[in-house]
This record gives sequence, C-alpha cells and structure tokens, in this order.
Amino acid sequence: MVRTGVLQQVDEFLSFCAVERNLSTHTVAAYRRDLDRYAQFLVSRNVSGIADVTESDLSAFQIALATGKDGGGALTASSIARTTAAVRGLHRFAVRERWVGADITRGITTPTAARKLPKALTLDEVERLIGAADTTSAIGLRTRALVELLYSSGTRISEALALDIDDLSFDDHVVRVRGKGNKQRLVPVGAPARAALDAYLVQARPQFAARGRGTAALFLNDRGARLTRQSAWGDLEGLAKQAKLAHKVSPHALRHSFATHLLSGGADIRVVQELLGHASVTTTQIYTKVSVETLRDIYTRAHPRAVTGRADA
Repeated sequence: MVRTGVLQQVDEFLSFCAVERNLSTHTVAAYRRDLDRYAQFLVSRNVSGIADVTESDLSAFQIALATGKDGGGALTASSIARTTAAVRGLHRFAVRERWVGADITRGITTPTAARKLPKALTLDEVERLIGAADTTSAIGLRTRALVELLYSSGTRISEALALDIDDLSFDDHVVRVRGKGNKQRLVPVGAPARAALDAYLVQARPQFAARGRGTAALFLNDRGARLTRQSAWGDLEGLAKQAKLAHKVSPHALRHSFATHLLSGGADIRVVQELLGHASVTTTQIYTKVSVETLRDIYTRAHPRAVTGRADA
C-alpha cells in the first residue's frame, strides 16, 4: 500500500535519518512508531501534509499522548518527551526540504520526567554483599574484586570492564578510567579493593587467561576473553542472593552507594563530581538529595520537636 500525504513525508524523513544521518536501525524503528502515531493523528484531523499542521494540532497531539484519547494509550512524561523530539525532527526536516517556511514546533514544551532518586545500599548491605563472595573459587575471587572496585571507585560497570591490567597503579593507589567521550580520569582505590584485586590477579586471572588467546583485559570470563556486562550482572545478582539482600542489586547501585556514602561523610560535591566523571555538577547533585533525605530521617527520629505532638523539652 502506497503511503501518501503526511505518511509519505514521514517515510522520507525516516529515509533521511537512516541514510544521511546514519542512525541505527533501532533508533529509526523507534522514530517510526512515534511518527506513525503522529501522522495517523493528523490524518484523523483531516491534515493532509506537514504544511497544514497548526499549533492547535500540536497541542492536541500532546494532550492525546498524555490521555491516550487517540487510541494509542497514555504515555509517561519521558515517552511524551521522546515522541515530541521525533516530531520536532520531522518538522525541522520539513523546513530543510522547503515543505514549510518555518518550524512551528519551536514553541512547544515537553513535560519534565520526575527523576528517581538512586537506591543506595547501606554500609551493612555492602559488607554483606562483599562477604558473600566465595574466595575459594576463581569466579568468586573475580566477583569480589569487581564488587570491591565498583564500590571503592564509583566507576560505571562499562568503565570497570573496559579496564586493562596496565590501568591499575597500586603504587599510587589509583586506577586510570576511560569514561564517556573517551575522557580519562584517575580514581583512588581503597586498601580492601586493592587486596581483592591482588588476590584475583594472583590466584584467579591466570586460570582464566590460560583458556584464552592472550588479552590485556583486567576482568576475564571463563573462556579467557574480556568479561561482558551480562556475565558481570549475573555474577552480581547471584552474589546478592547469597548475601540474602532484600532487594536486587545492580552495578549502578554500587556507584550510587559510593557517591552517597562519600557525600554523607562530608566529601565536597566537586570532588565527587570529578571521581564519578560527571561533566556537570548538576548530575552529581542528585546524590545530595539522597543524603539530605537520610539526614532528615535521622533528624525526625532524634529531635524532640521534629514531629508535631512531641513533648516540650
């Protein structure tokens, strides 16, 4: 079936995204889902092409996304923002192709998705997690070393798994991390983590390396190749079960815990920003909210006049 009008214009934009912008198949497919909904909505309002779209149409579409009244189901704030971004891209393309003289999407706003505060482990949970590792096995030594490193350094799981042996500098007590945008930073590593890494390097890694073809990767899988994210996640989930923690533990939870515990201990937010590899301190500030909530809970439990109805001191 030949698509015409606004549907055809959507197809042309998606072809531009795939060929000229070289966007991934996954991204183009996501754009298609969002823009097909937009195109069908416009057709239902008797809009034949992008040139006929009005600001009223745009506002009505956003309402439809939030309520699901167009039959497509109500979306979350983050999904509305994603769909709106796709619509903006289509209208900018229309200007580029001279289908229209101006981009009418410039004035539309998108809802801000509420950012969830990270779940930080307590110090007791961290100790239980690390203590659950079976240090009599090579896999247990590897898992303990990885968990110790994630919590001690606050590195992302992708950063930790990208490490090579040469990135470790035990003499200086630091590890060289390659973060987003291939930016490098030096991150301190505590004594327990260094001890766990040393045990892994001496007792476990040689066993994995003997099965491979030789690689500089720090963390190796059972075949002697670089450890994958999937395997690391599986090892951590298994460790959390052994530790009998009440909730799931992700590698990012250890990064959250690293930052939250530092800030709760009085570390300067700019230092934490540098350690985490955040480009902006605004990103780091989410952890201060966690620490403030912890302080508020302590205050509420301890201060005689924190809760209405408590007796005067």
